This record gives sequence, structure tokens and C-alpha cells, in this order.
Amino acid sequence: MITDQFFQKIGTYTKLTPEAENAWLKLLQEKTYQKGDYFISIGQIPKKVAFVTKGLFAQHYLNESGETIIKYFFPEGRIAGSIPATLSQSESLFDIVALEETTVLEYNFIEFKKLVFTYRDLSEFYIRYLEQHWVVDKEPYEVSLRSDVAKIRYADFLRKYPELVKRLKKHQIASYLGITPTQLSRIFGYSK
Repeated sequence: MITDQFFQKIGTYTKLTPEAENAWLKLLQEKTYQKGDYFISIGQIPKKVAFVTKGLFAQHYLNESGETIIKYFFPEGRIAGSIPATLSQSESLFDIVALEETTVLEYNFIEFKKLVFTYRDLSEFYIRYLEQHWVVDKEPYEVSLRSDVAKIRYADFLRKYPELVKRLKKHQIASYLGITPTQLSRIFGYSK
């Protein structure tokens, strides 16, 4: 069952009581996005987040030159959302779009936050998740973007997303790395 996959992933952060799991389960809604569908659009005040069970989302924005810059990928097993905008109830600075048909379990973030204050184990999950993805993972990525050469960023990409290389187009990988598709081909012999 699709919710089993979700709660197995949550279990890698903390063990939930049956009461907390059942309360969260009531918020979950399965939805499928077709390739090119937007989960969140720039300017939207997001209210939901989604656990990707199958497929792939990308979080991106347009720079001053009108080029698409991919900030993050959300493959299977990841929670997708514009978290800063959701927390502050402000307009999202990013789009999150399906790069392929994507099935998710989505839930209202505000309702989830109420559960965080009700169930200690959900609070533990929330803290561990934020620490891992918004502190531990994010800082090295930001430093890498500012200081590492493309070759090192590509090696980090392969380490972080080894299964995505065959699923992405050259321009999508180049956008994530902050280089042009031509540079990607020249440096790495990447031809897809």
C-alpha cells in the first residue's frame, strides 16, 4: 500500500505511535501529476507538501536572464514543498513541476503542524527532518555552489542522485549544476 511506503520513510527519522500515525494518515491524499503539471507555482501561497511515491518533481525559478535554474530534485522518497513560503504563508519564489508522471501523498501543512504540537513523536520527526534537510544537507550544497568547480558539483550530483542521471535531460542536469549544457558536454562527455 502507498501509505506503507510513506510511513516506512518517516520511520527512518523516528518511530511513530499508532495514534500519531493514524492522525497523520487522515491528512494524506493520493494524487497524480502528469509531466509538466505544477505542484506549486511562483507567486502561489502554498498550503500543502507532498511525499513522492513514484515519479520526479523539480524545484526551479527563472534568473534575471530568463533562464531556468533548478534548485532541487524530489524523486521517490522525498517530501516536496516550498517550505519557507509555507511556514511564512508568503508567496513561493519557486515552481515545483513534475518532470515525469508523479504520484504523491499530499497533506495540508498547517493541519500537520497542529499534529506536531499534539504528538511528541511527530514533533521529533519534524525536528529531525528539518535538521537533516535544512541544515545538514543544505549548507554543504550552498558552499559547493559558490566555491566548487563544475567537476566537483557533478560528482556531488552523482553521489546524491545516482538514479536520476538516466531520467534527466542534459539541460536539466546543467541547470542544477549552474553551467550550460554545452559546458556539461565538454567537461563530462554527457550526450543525453
